[in-house]
Formats: sequence, structure tokens, C-alpha cells
Amino acid sequence: MKRKYIIFIFILAVLGTWGSCKSDFLTIAPTGSLGATDMQTVPGLDGLLVGAYSMIDGVSSNTSPDGWESTSSNWVYGSIRGMEANKGTDGGDQPDINPIQTFSETSTNPYLNYKWREVYEAIYRCNTLISFANKSLAAGKITDDQNKLYLQQAKTLRGWYHFEAWRMWGKIPYIDETVVDPGSVVNASDNGPKIIADLQTGLSLPLDMGAIGKFNITVSEVLVAKALMQINHDYAGALTLLQDVVLTGKKPDGADIGLAPTFGEIFNAANRNDIESVYTIQTSVNDGSGAWNAGPGEVLNFPYKGGGSPGGCCGFFDPTQEFVNSFDVDASGLPILDFSYNTGTNQNLRDYGVAGGSPWDATKTYSKNQGCTAYAPGAPFKDLGYVSLSDKNTGNDPITSPSFWALRWTEDNSKVVDPRLDWTVGRRGIPYWDWGVHTGSDWIRDQTYSGPYSPKKQVYKKSQEGSLTSTDSWTSGYTANGYRMIRYADVLLMIAECQIEGAALDLPGALANINLVRNRAANPDGYVYESDGTTPAATYNVKPYPSFPDKAYAESALFMERKLELGQEGHRWFDLNRWGITQTELTRVLNYEKLMPWGANLYGNATVGPNAVKFPIPQRQIDLSNGKLTQN
Repeated sequence: MKRKYIIFIFILAVLGTWGSCKSDFLTIAPTGSLGATDMQTVPGLDGLLVGAYSMIDGVSSNTSPDGWESTSSNWVYGSIRGMEANKGTDGGDQPDINPIQTFSETSTNPYLNYKWREVYEAIYRCNTLISFANKSLAAGKITDDQNKLYLQQAKTLRGWYHFEAWRMWGKIPYIDETVVDPGSVVNASDNGPKIIADLQTGLSLPLDMGAIGKFNITVSEVLVAKALMQINHDYAGALTLLQDVVLTGKKPDGADIGLAPTFGEIFNAANRNDIESVYTIQTSVNDGSGAWNAGPGEVLNFPYKGGGSPGGCCGFFDPTQEFVNSFDVDASGLPILDFSYNTGTNQNLRDYGVAGGSPWDATKTYSKNQGCTAYAPGAPFKDLGYVSLSDKNTGNDPITSPSFWALRWTEDNSKVVDPRLDWTVGRRGIPYWDWGVHTGSDWIRDQTYSGPYSPKKQVYKKSQEGSLTSTDSWTSGYTANGYRMIRYADVLLMIAECQIEGAALDLPGALANINLVRNRAANPDGYVYESDGTTPAATYNVKPYPSFPDKAYAESALFMERKLELGQEGHRWFDLNRWGITQTELTRVLNYEKLMPWGANLYGNATVGPNAVKFPIPQRQIDLSNGKLTQN
């Protein structure tokens, strides 16, 4: 009764004041909220700028539930679609990746809708900044120079976000700050010039922006070059910009750029902003954001080994066998460009179906026939892979009584490979950062679905756990190891591509740039070593090309070098599309992967059709537009 009386008195009070108050009485701004006038100040505009930059990682709680669906590292769209990796984990986890992997996705796939929402939320934020910057200038709140700097950054970011959409879908709506109703904009295939024009705005940015996470003129030159190459195949225009990056380029904070001395050090989380990184997307940990600033897009991509491996979850993004084989070299230390690395003894050895665990221990007593039924041809074990129990301490391995043989767990890493393999892929018998030796299937969630390999580039060191990883979330896979969006080696290989594909053919120039990348890989200081620090963990060899006899050979060398150097960094599918070889190349890889013991589970009857060069526009977005958007 007391509660009803209080409610009655409240109603009378409201009725008594209804006619005496203005309408804005019912509109109360939340404490700490910002209105339009607040945005027309330097602090307000700076906040909008931070909001626009914050979408560069492709992650926002407003657009995707977890972040990995839309992350700008594009591990799903660039690398899994490009068949450098498979989904990994098991068939039931994140099943919406499965059809992307088998080239059978439809327009209702949620991943595609999350990616679309992410890029257009980012574009909206850029347009909001542009509008308020112009209003602030008109109101005399900022100077012309301040307005110019806001607009340059906002338009360059807007160009990049549109370019992300263009690479995915081709036929997209272009939305700028003049659009009143985004839902009324149709999508078209000829928006490339508008995207390039936005990106070119950044060519007037300063060299030193005073902050590592902003765009400067160097970053903008690379982004414009990427767009010119991908959209227009304008290799001459791209070459001019990229050569200026080499001559005068700096990081956004004014620091030098160049090739890191060794390949492996690039991916050490502690080196995320070192000389190799022209632009790294910044992430941070333990900052009160609930790990949303800590690289959530890559949180799934860690080995799955309970109690002893990084992250402790989740077993995604496992390298394909074809990708691993690509690191084989011929007798002269050069890549095998005719794809015969996928045949016979050229194939890299694997331990599929073999129980995971430590290498053979001569002091251990093994049970009768232990492991014999698990042996698979090509498994990386010395000699024939068996040892007589009676001679287990002699090392003679006599072939006398097969019924009493046990599997010998000593990996054979004598196969000669490019050393970049073991900084890119976790494979049995090779040290995995400072986590110890990768011991095979016990690091893999389900070998029958993903194969025997683990991802490595984005993984942190054990010694960095807690300092460069999250301590207040469900997994330490949330890290400060930001995505290297632009690497210096990528710049050199883009220059080489322009020298090969441009009208002014420059094979000596392309040779020199590709060999700069290969010579860095050949530095023995960058090998993966055993725990003694002096013994190479495998047999490594990589040498520079002596010459490029013709354009076709140079193209093959370039295509392979980008695969070896930038593998599993989200570039491959976009590269194949630019080169016009997507269907041919992925059909070749798919046919080989289907032969693997896990191939049927992963790929079934998949084929690569001509539509594999673009993703379908999300049906949800077509519906929301009331038919303004049409399917590509």
C-alpha cells in the first residue's frame, strides 16, 4: 500500500508540472555526454579522430560480437581463402568460416555481414569527423591548418576503409560526408577513382606526425600504391610513390624504416614497432578496456595444448601442407618454382596420426608395438621409424622382428628448407619461441580436421606472458603484439612487382629488390636454433637469385617470394586477385590438399569457381537498403 501511495503522489506531481515546463525538461543529457557544440572544439575533434583511427584494427563491439570476424589482419579472407592456412580447430567451432574455406559461402554468411558493418562504421566515423571539423572552422573554433590536418587524416582513413570493402566485394557504395541518407546510396563497380582520391589526400600529411599510430605521408604513399596496383594496375604511378618511401620514408613518429637484420625478430611482440614496421596497428593490454584494445581479432590463432602452450586456446589458423612444402629449396638454395615441391620426396615430412609427445628417449622402456599402427608414410622419424625393443639402447635398429618394434620418436629435420618456414609455422621437433620444442599432435586440437601444424607469427613468447598479454580476460591470447599492416619487405616486393609488371620492364631492378629480401632470410643469425643456441633446429639454405632470364621467370619468383615472406599475414588471396590467377592457383592447391589425410574432412567436394575472386554482398545489407544495393 505504501508503494502505491508513493506512485500516486509522483503522478500528481508530474501532472502538476506538465504545463509549466518547457519540452526540453524531458530531455536530460547523460552525465559526461557530449553534444554537437562539444565536438566543435579541439578536444572534441581529437576524440572523433581517435574514434576513426580506432577502427583500423577492424574491431569494434558495435559491429562484430568478437572481433575475429572483421579484423583487418584478414586471416580469414586473405590467408584461409588464399589457402596458406585452413580454419583449424574442429568442424563445429566457428562453422561460418567453413564455407569461406570451401568457396561455397552465401550472402547470408554472418562473417561477411560483420566485415561489412565494420568498414562502414569506420567510414561513418571518418565522415562525422570531416563534418565537425568543417563546422568548427566555420565557427572560428579551429584554424585552417588544424582543419587541414583533420581532413587529411579522416579522408585517408576513409579511403583505406573503402579500399578494404572494395577488395572484398568490388561493387560497393561510396559514402562521403555529403551523403544525408546512406541507405539511399547504390553500389557500383566504378568507385575506384574516389577511393584513390581519398587516399591521395594523405600525400600532403607531414612526415613526422609525433605518434606511432597515426598515418603520415610515408604510410599514405604505400596505401595509395596498394590501391593503384590493385584497382588500376597502375604500376608506374605506384613505383614512383614506393621508391620515395625507400628514399625518404619514416615511421609516423619520425623513426627510421628498413629491413630488420633477421626475419624472426620482426614477429617478436617486443619488436612490434621496430625498424621493419612501416605501420603497425597498435594494441595494448591490461588497460581497463576489457581486452578490446588487445588484438581480439587474432585471439583464436594459438596452438591448442592445455597447460603448456601459448594462449591455451583455440587451435585455429593452421598452415596447409601445400604452404609448408613451398619452403622447400633446390640444391642451389632457390625456391622450387614449378610446384614439384608437392611430389614425392620433395614434400616436407609430417607427423600426422602420430601420438604427440617428447622425442625418443633411449632410457625409456616402450611397450610392445607402441605406435606402430599410428605410423604414416612420410612421418618425420629417422631411419625407418622403428627400433627393436631388445636393441633400444644400441641405436642399431636391426630389421629382425617387426612384431616387437616400437615407433622411434626422433624427428628427422634434415630436409633442406628456407629458414622462414620455422618462424612462420610450428612443426614437430622445432623450438617454438621459448615454449620448448613443438611436440606434434598434442599441440593440435584435431589433426583429422586441421592437419599437423600450428601458426606462429602472431604468437607471443612465454617470457612475455603477463606483460605483453592480458591478465584479466579468459585467455592470454589477447596480446599487445599489433598487426604489422605494412612491412618494409612488403614495400620492396611491391617495387619489384612494379618493375616486372610495369610498361618499363626492369628485371635487374626487380632482381635486386627480391634479393634484398632473400639475403635477409639467409642471415644465419636469424635461424631457429636448438636450446644450446648454436645448433640449427633444421637444415636451412636460402640463396639469392643469380638472374632473371625473362619476365615469366621473374613473375614466378615474385609470386613465390611474397608467399614465403608474407605468408599467413592476410595478403595471399588479395595478391592472387591482383595477378589474375586466383582460380587457377587455388584449384591447384585445393587439389593437392584434398589428398591429405585430413583433406576430405576439410574440403569435401569443394571447387574453385570464377566467382571466388569476390565475396557476395551480405543479404542483410541488401535488405536494409530496400533494394538500393544489388548483388555483385
